Amino acid sequence: MARVRCITEMGMGVDVHGGDATKAAKRAVSDAIRHSSLGFFRMLGKTAKDMFVDVTIAVPDPASVDTAAVVKELPYGTVTVTAVKGGLEIPAESGNDPILIANAAVIVSLDDGR
Repeated sequence: MARVRCITEMGMGVDVHGGDATKAAKRAVSDAIRHSSLGFFRMLGKTAKDMFVDVTIAVPDPASVDTAAVVKELPYGTVTVTAVKGGLEIPAESGNDPILIANAAVIVSLDDGR
């Protein structure tokens, strides 16, 4: 099986209070897919269930992302989520309430049948 990349979407998500990387990651994925409607599957004789969706989430502390929770943001396909170091944490002026920014890359591929 050879995968052919069909769509690449990018998104950003923020948790303004609490520094919750999973919340920011879910928002980044939602941002990436919010404006997409993938109707070309029918033309290829495929369905949304045939998609492979690979998500990369960038946050300051990748281990703090609940990848299983992020998977649930994607309604179709075989989904994998990988968290990597990146994103941004903006320290609070006082106290321990940073702003956490996550970036997401959502890549949709299909099997080319070979």
